[in-house]
Amino acid sequence: MNITPAKKLSGKVTQVLQAKGKNFVSEPVTSLPLSFGGIAGDFHEGLTRKSGGREPWYKRGTKMRNERQLSILSEEELAEIASNMNLDTVDAGWIGANLVFEGIPNLSYLPARTLIMFGNGTTLRIDGYNAPCRLAGGSISKHIGDSAEDHTRTDTALKFTEAAHMKRGLVAWVECEGEIRVGDEFTARVWDQWIYDPA
Repeated sequence: MNITPAKKLSGKVTQVLQAKGKNFVSEPVTSLPLSFGGIAGDFHEGLTRKSGGREPWYKRGTKMRNERQLSILSEEELAEIASNMNLDTVDAGWIGANLVFEGIPNLSYLPARTLIMFGNGTTLRIDGYNAPCRLAGGSISKHIGDSAEDHTRTDTALKFTEAAHMKRGLVAWVECEGEIRVGDEFTARVWDQWIYDPA
């Protein structure tokens, strides 16, 4: 079995955002104070959440651990998504980002369990990839002014799921409490990796 050794990568925070309303769309804030429940007042705040379409093995609405407290995107991948959609830009807030990073190649491919560690002790643990969906695509459709009764069914929304494939970023939860601001630098600790083969 081939094992890829652990490594450390360095990156920087370029945007911090919070979803203060009744949906996932986020807006810039000066800082993100983080507790074990995530971001106070954020749409995804909580130690637990209810299961949905991503967890078909549970009855919908089952109480479960909230591993989706924060959504993380990269400047580089956002630019690629916009280019793939023939748009000038895709605003990170339109698709619910809480943090935008720069400097981490292929951010969306970082494996589960990766630690994002800041100098002040704040630490996030990556749960995994955040697959693109029509809800996020619909938000882009609405923000660019598409005329539609249901924005999740527009060509823009449908195109997003393809344009953002393996570029949609990551979801994470708070492992050590603290605060994150624009300009903060961090270390991504990537564990040893291997492909499990039961044979």
